[in-house]
Amino acid sequence: MPFFILVFLFILMPILEISLLIRVAGHIGILNTAAFALFTAVLGAYLVKQQGIATLAKLQQEANAGRVPARQIVEGVALLIAGAVLLTPGFITDAIGFALLIPPVRMALINVVAQKVFANGQVVYSYTSYQDTTNQDTRQQGSRSVNGTVIDGEYTDAPDEEK
Repeated sequence: MPFFILVFLFILMPILEISLLIRVAGHIGILNTAAFALFTAVLGAYLVKQQGIATLAKLQQEANAGRVPARQIVEGVALLIAGAVLLTPGFITDAIGFALLIPPVRMALINVVAQKVFANGQVVYSYTSYQDTTNQDTRQQGSRSVNGTVIDGEYTDAPDEEK
């Protein structure tokens, strides 16, 4: 199955994009088609930048609150993909990129992918902490379940001077 996806992405998609660009250029002219492709690239880059900054701010808030910013990380990846396809000249890729910029569409796509990746419906977060440099071994292990999500990890208490 991954082979067919790669064939589609690297062989069929460019053929579809080029044929659509030629058809559109036949109707509205080459310069108008090129100008429209440039306009969508610039507009897409601007929108990706704005949403990326907002997602980064949410990621920092979640991290500062001590929560795993998994949703924001996945949204960041989706925005990265949106930016890449919006910079690629073509109408099909622009439609995909602009669709990824719409938050409800982006979250629906993320949910579909998450259901495929995590078929059993549970996500497991693992994390490891730093080693204590003061030779005080206060490392602890634990596991906790929150709303069906298992969080398993290990942490070290830092001395009061480092907090």
